[in-house]
Amino acid sequence: MLIIRIIPGENIDRALKRYRYKVKSTKQNRNLKQNQEFTKKSQKKRLELAKAIYQNEYHKNKEE
Repeated sequence: MLIIRIIPGENIDRALKRYRYKVKSTKQNRNLKQNQEFTKKSQKKRLELAKAIYQNEYHKNKEE
């Protein structure tokens, strides 16, 4: 749960902007989307492995 303290006399738009930034920085939306459907551990490992392979090849090609 995110808590945003509103300073007396502060504009509500500024407080909403701070709230949006905090949600984005804590990756709360991504977690909510991931929890909408169950993914097996093997599926997660497969996705992480594919991502690692992609990043490795990307950096290899960048060096050449």
